Amino acid sequence: MRGRNQVLTAATVASAAGGELIAGDPASLVSGFSIDSRTLASGDLFLAIRGERFDGHAFVGAAVERGASGIIISDPPAAAGLPAGTGVILVEDTVTALQSLARHIRRESGAKVTAITGSAGKTTTKEIAAAFLEQRHSVFRNRGNLNNHIGLPLSLLELRHGPEMAVVELGMNHVGEISTLVRIAEPDVRVWTNVGPAHLEFFGSVEAIADAKAEILEGGQSDDVLVANADDPLVMERVRQFGGRVVTFGLSDAADVGATRVQDLGLDGMEATLRTPAGSESLRSPLIGAANLLNVLAATAVAQQFDVPLHEIVATAATLRPMHHRGEVRRLAAGITVIDDSYNSNPVALERLLQVLGAQRTATRRIAIVGEMLELGEASIALHERCGRAAAAARLDRLVTVGGEPARALGRAAVEAGMPQETVTHSATSNDAAEMAARLVTSGDVVLVKGSRGIRTENVVDRLMAEFG
Repeated sequence: MRGRNQVLTAATVASAAGGELIAGDPASLVSGFSIDSRTLASGDLFLAIRGERFDGHAFVGAAVERGASGIIISDPPAAAGLPAGTGVILVEDTVTALQSLARHIRRESGAKVTAITGSAGKTTTKEIAAAFLEQRHSVFRNRGNLNNHIGLPLSLLELRHGPEMAVVELGMNHVGEISTLVRIAEPDVRVWTNVGPAHLEFFGSVEAIADAKAEILEGGQSDDVLVANADDPLVMERVRQFGGRVVTFGLSDAADVGATRVQDLGLDGMEATLRTPAGSESLRSPLIGAANLLNVLAATAVAQQFDVPLHEIVATAATLRPMHHRGEVRRLAAGITVIDDSYNSNPVALERLLQVLGAQRTATRRIAIVGEMLELGEASIALHERCGRAAAAARLDRLVTVGGEPARALGRAAVEAGMPQETVTHSATSNDAAEMAARLVTSGDVVLVKGSRGIRTENVVDRLMAEFG
């Protein structure tokens, strides 16, 4: 299997983007693409994206000054006064043009594309699947969480360099977004990790979220593959809509790729017997918690679609490391351990990590510093209260909540469920919580830090690192 390097000219790009080259040399080569004049490299083609809070057309001049070889615009006056020879491609809408160009490059690349969606675990599953596939193939994965209607096509433009495979994630906040991304990526393998209350504010119910995530199934052909979570009933209720082949993963006996004899090693990860259609082998992963074991199983199912041997999957799993702020176990001075999952939060993920923290019986104290979970809509208070009860059930020694009224509700529910009032504290901001943590944490403590991105609980981690690192 080989990907195809693509030589792109201004004329090719104009055609693929559904536009017209109105200035410049049709044969001039396009070396790269950018939507940000501040980071544009000399020779890049600048796409003047118009967003809710910015308009790239205002930065066309700056892009050309930095060395842009040409521009893609939808507003002809933006090209006025540019130096002679600057390539100008006129399109009706620059976002649509970007998406059309990305789909063209994806098709011409010959790459096999795996696309991942779900309420939690998308990025981790993407990284694990890419690591497994890299044992046998050249692989591109979209950076960070560039997973929306602009980030995904920007990522797919990289397929012009000829990797054999791409592993990308598809994110959403509203109905129809996954459908758009599927049409752009045209994935050969689709992965649906789970359904949870993330972004509940925009949907009203978890069932509505499941229906929106089910857009990952659209357009499936007979030779396409869906990797689906056998343990999630909301996923499995909808997979019959898929037109291709379904491969399941999970901890239930019905899963095609599963795990038995699971041992939770606490902060040292997980052990299990990995069971697949290709056989079974012992598996050890340093990634903590059952949620990460499920991510490994999903990635295993992907890798097996592309003939990665089971022994190579298992060997790679033993070397996995969490991404920054996503379940990192930081061992600091004085025997202090920080579970840094501050990148983001949702109720299901928080409950799982509270269970992990509660299982740390050798810790001097088990402390959770928990930021408010955003975008939960009318269910926010109830979901925070559920997590407060989970904190009490985990028998934590201290709980610090961070944010607004929902975070306060989490703390109140923990007290009502049995945590002593004096062990539960609230901070309005992450900076206040960081200072509190620096005074609170002592030798031998295990500290979980988690919260939605808007709460910035990574500030707490940074403060602890500065104090004890």
